[in-house]
Amino acid sequence: MQIILLDKVVNLGALGDVVKVKDGYARNFLIPQGRARRATQNAIAEFETRRAELEKAAAAKHAEAVGLGERLANVTVKLSQKAGVDGRLFGSVTNHDVAEELSKLGFKLVKSQVRMPNGPLKLVGDYTVAVALHTDVTVDLNVSVLGETA
Repeated sequence: MQIILLDKVVNLGALGDVVKVKDGYARNFLIPQGRARRATQNAIAEFETRRAELEKAAAAKHAEAVGLGERLANVTVKLSQKAGVDGRLFGSVTNHDVAEELSKLGFKLVKSQVRMPNGPLKLVGDYTVAVALHTDVTVDLNVSVLGETA
């Protein structure tokens, strides 16, 4: 299916690109989220009239993400979990736990924005976790896992 992108999509294209994607990806993900439209002649013409407005909105989103990233860069998230004497956690610290702690600190993030490439944290210690605020803005966040003896 030919679609026109209304937002930058990772590994696909930038605002205004006409790309061909699988039908299910377009129908079930891109179009319902408002990130793309079918690339008909009418849709392309309408996009060209709205291009400046969409670019301005995209620039505002990017600027907001950069501002949030600057505030997040200085934050250390401290999480307490029950741990054994050897420092292993009973359970683990996941991206959900980090996002929940950040929301308590006043940052509005969803768990899918917290990226843990090595999986959940299972030991007491200090870690660096990536937070993707925008397709172009990724911030490293310090996470300190503290152990509570059972």
